[in-house]
Amino acid sequence: MNDADVSKQIQQMVRFIRQEADEKANEISVSAEEEFNIEKLQIVDAEKKKVRQEHGRKSKQVEVRKKIDYSMQLNASRIKFLQAQDDVVNAMKEAASKELLRIANDKKGYKKVLKGLIVQSLQRLKEPAVLLRCREIDVGMVESVLEEARKEYAEKAKVQPPKITIDKIVHLPPPPGKAESPGPSCSGGVVLASQDGKIVCENTLDARLDVIFHQKLPEIRKSLLGTPSA
Repeated sequence: MNDADVSKQIQQMVRFIRQEADEKANEISVSAEEEFNIEKLQIVDAEKKKVRQEHGRKSKQVEVRKKIDYSMQLNASRIKFLQAQDDVVNAMKEAASKELLRIANDKKGYKKVLKGLIVQSLQRLKEPAVLLRCREIDVGMVESVLEEARKEYAEKAKVQPPKITIDKIVHLPPPPGKAESPGPSCSGGVVLASQDGKIVCENTLDARLDVIFHQKLPEIRKSLLGTPSA
């Protein structure tokens, strides 16, 4: 084999090696590009998933915020409605309280009322001896009907007339607007108690109004505002 043949063979080997190298390099490049594309898709999918999760989280926060805002508005509206109810009801009670003063100012009518309240209190207590308290301005009127009240109760209960002692030291509060300083007031009526003070019957006009008003409150709310009480 001469030099020319050797040189030719060497060149063929070089070309073969270069071709193998090029093919290998191409394979590596293709493989690298595929891996890159796969990794890129994975990254993109991961980012998309992250974006969707973030969007979902923010959407939930918005929904929760909307529900909270709606609930707060609903509660605020309900409070305003209840306040309006209370304002109307309190105005009615205030008007009724003023009417009580008219009862006490009608001397003839109030005298009958006092006697009836005393008889009713005696029927509730069923005691042989009681202590009676009234407003200081009512002491004289109470004294004037006391004997009649005792006899009426005795006839109804079929018992001996009870002993009734009027407390002339401790009185019920004065009428509204008559007190020298702000404090409790009483529109009229009486309070009776057993001698030991363990049983008390509060039969003032104010107490009776409170009882009746409490009993009728659901009906009042319904009739005034077209809805049952809460």
